[in-house]
Amino acid sequence: MRAAKWWRIWPGLQRDMAEAHQAVGFRTSLTSDGAEVELSAPVLQEIYLSGLRSWKRHLSRFWNDFLTGVFPASPLSWLFLFSAIQLAWFLQLDPSLGLMEKIKELLPDWGGQHHGLRGVLAAALFASCLWGTLIFTLHVALRLLLSYHGWLLEPHGAMSSPTKTWLALVRIFSGRHPMLFSYQRSLPRQPVPSVQDTVRKYLESVRPVLSDEDFDWTAVLAQEFLRLQASLLQWYLRLKSWWASNYVSDWWEEFVYLRSRNPLMVNSNYYMMDFLYVTPTPLQAARAGNAVHALLLYRHRLNRQEIPPTLLMGMRPLCSAQYEKIFNTTRIPGVQKDYIRHLHDSQHVAVFHRGRFFRVGTHSRNSLLSPRALEQQFQRILDDPSPACPHEEHLAALTAAPRGTWAQVRRSLKTQAAEALEAVEGAAFFVSLDAEPAGLTREDPAASLDAYAHALLAGRGHDRWFDKSFTLIVFSNGKLGLSVEHSWADCPISGHMWEFTLATECFQLGYSTDGHCKGHLDPTLPRPQRLQWDLPDQIHSSISLALRGAKILSENVDCHVFPFSLFGKSFIRRCHLSSDSFIQIALQLAHFRDRGQFCLTYESAMTRLFLEGRTETVRSCTREACNFVRAMEDKEKTDPQCLALFRVAVDKHQALLKAAMSGQGVDRHLFALYVVSRFLHLQSPFLTQADDHGYGVSYIFMGDDMITFHISSKKSSTKTDSHRLGQHIEDALLDVASLFQAGQHFKRRFRGSGKEDSRHRCGFLSRQTGASKTSMTSTYF
Repeated sequence: MRAAKWWRIWPGLQRDMAEAHQAVGFRTSLTSDGAEVELSAPVLQEIYLSGLRSWKRHLSRFWNDFLTGVFPASPLSWLFLFSAIQLAWFLQLDPSLGLMEKIKELLPDWGGQHHGLRGVLAAALFASCLWGTLIFTLHVALRLLLSYHGWLLEPHGAMSSPTKTWLALVRIFSGRHPMLFSYQRSLPRQPVPSVQDTVRKYLESVRPVLSDEDFDWTAVLAQEFLRLQASLLQWYLRLKSWWASNYVSDWWEEFVYLRSRNPLMVNSNYYMMDFLYVTPTPLQAARAGNAVHALLLYRHRLNRQEIPPTLLMGMRPLCSAQYEKIFNTTRIPGVQKDYIRHLHDSQHVAVFHRGRFFRVGTHSRNSLLSPRALEQQFQRILDDPSPACPHEEHLAALTAAPRGTWAQVRRSLKTQAAEALEAVEGAAFFVSLDAEPAGLTREDPAASLDAYAHALLAGRGHDRWFDKSFTLIVFSNGKLGLSVEHSWADCPISGHMWEFTLATECFQLGYSTDGHCKGHLDPTLPRPQRLQWDLPDQIHSSISLALRGAKILSENVDCHVFPFSLFGKSFIRRCHLSSDSFIQIALQLAHFRDRGQFCLTYESAMTRLFLEGRTETVRSCTREACNFVRAMEDKEKTDPQCLALFRVAVDKHQALLKAAMSGQGVDRHLFALYVVSRFLHLQSPFLTQADDHGYGVSYIFMGDDMITFHISSKKSSTKTDSHRLGQHIEDALLDVASLFQAGQHFKRRFRGSGKEDSRHRCGFLSRQTGASKTSMTSTYF
């Protein structure tokens, strides 16, 4: 087997070729003395401002990286230490115990008049060495403190004395006002679990879904693996855990994402919705202007590391590495594997409208374009009557094709239309101005939400550039959404950006009374640049085939979205339960009623407690959950009996979730062992296969009193139906809630008013949500 290439970020030094065509404000005049170039004042000003911006950017990055590197100390602490040493030296005290005298002897002799200068330099060098040693000690101490996970394993609401002591020490060593990447040097590495524990947990997880005969055979395979291969594979993983930042994340990114040859659309990319009940303005260009400006404000804060790191319990930092590639990032297709191209900066966005591509600059001489100026640019695109060129309209369908196919076609495209391709791939992000409306409607809320989700997930197959880190989608009625490429980061990262964007564009930037962005038009602003694609004939058939495949893939998606507002987080908290565990056990009940059997369930959990951690799997179909489901379906079981089993299932789920978050999960370890076995040409029994007959369920807690569910499956499967599962989920939630005395009225209220009408009304009866904090979890059956 040929050794795989390691994943890497390719250098981002290229710049958009189209920028060479920008206007240069100079004019040439010929005199009798010969040719002479005369620079007008605006050009000198532009050159000055350009250089000033560049130096500010470089100095800002250097200064921010320096502050991050010395955190939790600060430059003032060095000055304080140096001053203290100088004061002690003035008082004829030597805090260095003779080291400064030795440093002075090593310094060049500049003559007697510079004797004082040598003393100052010696003190500065000693202070710097002592300061660096103290910073290194702080980093080591904080890393040791952050390696403690006992707090995570304790019961909710209880805190032991060791945890209280740990909490106090973390607060002492964490410093104040951290920047986004301040904690990166202090985060612990993700541990490699014991292979015996992993195999034991694996067998425990598959027991509920296997017959006795199948389980016995699986146990025999597991014992053979432990006896023959496990120790060797584990040794390699431990070696990697000491050498690399994370023993699994880079392989996960490469083999699960970048080496996958399946189309990104539907299979990998995911979407994010706008406010369900609020549309700040119906003007498409205005909404696009504010949203793009808000996204670029987020990028500005990101570049300056002004986004505070995410802290659990207010003090336990999570890894921030995934934030680096939100903007200026494209997944480039390859024949065997893709790679991620990330630029340090980009001053334009690529825009798609009615089959045409445009390049829209995002900066003026002094700063970022105002929302009103951006609205003006987007309106110019909307008003542009020029038609799409032949095959240009469906060109982006190539990004929805199998990756190997797209890689081969892209070679020709890069030769024939390099400038236009670079304008798209080198953009900060992609913007799609859709010609159709979308969003929740009162006339048919269920169907409209399903159509909205489907439009964000797949569109028409040719109006999203699926390779970009994300596509901002603006519908004709002002609704927004995101389509996000998955390889560069996980959902919480893009979710944080999206919450900031919605809150900023709606509540901070705002709109005028006529629905336009605030501010004034700029008549001197050059029009957006229409991108020209010189498409060779051999590409035409490839575009047609890609479009056909994208439509087939899109039409096979059975997508169902519904808001459940009879209760939410607040009710679950009153039951003294974890919100996530409550939903997960209810989903097991819903799935059993839908399929009449149990199956392995994948719930995503984050491992960002560790450096460069991404995700881990919680296998939530446990024996305890199955016992509860069987009891709920047994008419002879009483509510108290079911409730007792439900609490046991919740406790088990919480234990699995905490183990996954603390690096003691099953699937990522098995995955890494499997990768090593393939490198060593060893046979491994731990193979996983995709199941076309499963469901994907995402749920978001919107505020305290609503849960929005997103269900997807394949229409080609005869065993699944997303709408049918949605009804089972509603029934299961109400049946579980009714086990608690406080939940009885929810069930009576829902049943008494008619299920279908209530499901349609539930979204409109709930209060309209703004940019409230949300949490999202995904589950796959």
